[in-house]
Amino acid sequence: MTAPATTDSEYDEIPADPDEGGRAPASRYGVLALAIMLVVGLLLGYAGGLLTPRLTRPGDASVEAGFARDMTTHHAQAVEMSLIAYRSATLPEVRQIAVDIATGQQGEIGAMQTWLREWDLSPTGSKPPMSWMSDGATVKDGLMPGMATPAQMTALRDAQGIEVDRQFLALMYAHHLGGIHMIDAALDETDNAEVVRVAQTMKNTQQTELNNLRQLQAQAAKG
Repeated sequence: MTAPATTDSEYDEIPADPDEGGRAPASRYGVLALAIMLVVGLLLGYAGGLLTPRLTRPGDASVEAGFARDMTTHHAQAVEMSLIAYRSATLPEVRQIAVDIATGQQGEIGAMQTWLREWDLSPTGSKPPMSWMSDGATVKDGLMPGMATPAQMTALRDAQGIEVDRQFLALMYAHHLGGIHMIDAALDETDNAEVVRVAQTMKNTQQTELNNLRQLQAQAAKG
């Protein structure tokens, strides 16, 4: 599992916003600006990982390696969903939180992939996903906790108008709950200071975003 690359095609055909004089949604950022932000976030994540000293290196079957690999996959879907919302959502606040989630989680992907390289480990492990979790969490239909199904992702891509906002907010809310479950498992089982630091930051950020997502769900329900 490697950090997902963003391509120009992901930003094509952004619909015009009639309230913005024909400009594309989220014009505050612009397509190019968002692409740059994602790349910068990824590079900062890599740099942060490289600058952190480590006295010991987790092994291939360790909690730390499993967490890094699985959370990379989990984050990658959040970035994908956020890019869809950035492109197609109708509420400016939804497009804003989509930008925040995409850039933040792309940076965290960079940090986790850097850990694996520094530990001389492959981005993909020999054990099944979630096997590092001691609470018996399982992968259902190939999906980790909170992840959207292929059918849900297709519905989000095909949605129009305020339905984009509603579907994105519901899917991301569930996604964050699943992510926090995985983060808590890592925090309970690792004593690696850098993993603890980054995982705790992830949890704090996602808990704040859960509150914001809930408020936006109420707003979107009125639309």
